[in-house]
Amino acid sequence: MFPIGVVAGIISSSVGMASLATYPSLLYIGDMPAIAANVTNTSSMIFTGMGSGLSSIPELRGHVRQLLLTLVCTFIGSIGGTYLLLSEPSASFKKVVPFFILIAGIMILWPKKPLNENSENHQRKVRVWEYLIGGLAFLIAGIYMGYFGAGAGLILIAVLSHITDEPYPVYNAIRNVSSLSANVVAMTIYAIKATVYWVMVIPLGIGLFIGGYIGPKIVRVIPEKILKTVVGICALVLSVVLFYQTYF
Repeated sequence: MFPIGVVAGIISSSVGMASLATYPSLLYIGDMPAIAANVTNTSSMIFTGMGSGLSSIPELRGHVRQLLLTLVCTFIGSIGGTYLLLSEPSASFKKVVPFFILIAGIMILWPKKPLNENSENHQRKVRVWEYLIGGLAFLIAGIYMGYFGAGAGLILIAVLSHITDEPYPVYNAIRNVSSLSANVVAMTIYAIKATVYWVMVIPLGIGLFIGGYIGPKIVRVIPEKILKTVVGICALVLSVVLFYQTYF
């Protein structure tokens, strides 16, 4: 699980799709039930957030407002998502997940419309609406993180790309720290209410920490347009895969 964790950590801290590698690996290598693999996977993901958070300190400076918004909303949402998984493992929530990811992919690939040269008051109103919608999207993403999490980072990237004028490395760093918050909440509840395979968490978590630290450094040197294109295409592909797994 250690080398899988390193690769997954790099993927997670750069584009946000680590669970697509770690969750199937836990099912296969760990030979554990699906829900146990899910909670073990989520518990391991806190190490990605730690590594990427340390590596992203330069990008996070001066962006406390955006970080607090995503942290609070994902924190609250993850509590609901965690209890949803424990109470309704086959809930219909999973049926709408492919559409969340599809919308995220379209948002990432769709160019952000620049603010026109209207009054400062008008621009402020536009920003307020963007942050309100963004907060709701972060809340939904937090629920999804607590429930399953595969591709949740894509949702956060999509929203942040439209409510901030900052470059990709900055809102990717905000997304990584917000994901850490949601995963810590989920891990705490799982440790009390469910069975976490800690023997798998340790090697996977070490790998995720290392990979999570490497990811932001890679993001800094790749052009933003290439990154957003790759992430957007990955989201569209993931939405198709999840749709097929859910409905067929």
